[in-house]
Amino acid sequence: MHAPQPPKLPILTQRIDDFRALVRMQSGSLITSVFGDVVLPRGGHIWLGSLIRLLAPLGLNERLVRTTVFRLLKDEWLSTRAQGRRTDYHLTPAGEALFLQASQHIYATESPTWDHQWRLLLVVGDLPAKGREQLRRALFWQGFGDLGQGKWVHPFADLQAVLHSLESEGLGPHLHALLPMQTQAMSTPGTLSDREVVVKAWDLRDLAGRYRQFESTYRPILAELQAHAPSALTPEWALELRLLLIHDFRRLLLRDPELPLELLPPDWPGQSTRDLCQALYRRVLKPSEKQLDAWFQLSDGSVPPAGPLLKQRFTSPRS
Repeated sequence: MHAPQPPKLPILTQRIDDFRALVRMQSGSLITSVFGDVVLPRGGHIWLGSLIRLLAPLGLNERLVRTTVFRLLKDEWLSTRAQGRRTDYHLTPAGEALFLQASQHIYATESPTWDHQWRLLLVVGDLPAKGREQLRRALFWQGFGDLGQGKWVHPFADLQAVLHSLESEGLGPHLHALLPMQTQAMSTPGTLSDREVVVKAWDLRDLAGRYRQFESTYRPILAELQAHAPSALTPEWALELRLLLIHDFRRLLLRDPELPLELLPPDWPGQSTRDLCQALYRRVLKPSEKQLDAWFQLSDGSVPPAGPLLKQRFTSPRS
């Protein structure tokens, strides 16, 4: 007799199928998410063959994984460590630092308290139009608002880390034209208010729509899992869902400056979306780690255990 099959999870299956249709366009971003979510907690290294196996269920074939990894090597996000005829891949020190910084954003339970100071980057030197556009795109993906005419603003950014990130992205030659500044809190009648800064610098309607789209994708999956026994979620499905969940949430947060609550609309969906991600992540964590114990290997065949970094996720507000 065949062993009984677990109940079908059609909503989860459809999400995985939808991703497979887009996988070639998102392969680099997904592998970046994998290194941040599952590789870093297990020591930061993984054998390429193991990475290929982890990604195969999501539709990434061996050729696509190899091509994408080599591109990340060229861009100095990854580096290698030979073990005989096999090779382990790991984040460069710069890449690891950026991931650890991003982790504070991704896995926090809530947004931090604002100190009522704005962080500014101003173009004060000569910079060609192409360079300005490169900076604009890079800073957009770090959550900066654009005030126009070479002025970018953020409520929480670590400006030193931002400049380091720009340099790692190949924009170092443009840094000579930037003046980083941090404002002091002032309440002066007749000047631009904090809320008016937000209106000028960010399109909150677009960002709110993206949050609601995330919820419309993942809330039905959570409801589906809650309607079944825990055994319905196999370890392999749990790992696939975990990777897609963090991949989508990370990409969403890259657009979000995490504005202070006092500057957001009362119906802002950011916290409810974070709560949803946290609930799903906790549900898939244990079975997905079981799958990683079976599939995650280094070049020498050893299986590194998950370290304390994993236990810190979704346990405290962002600092």
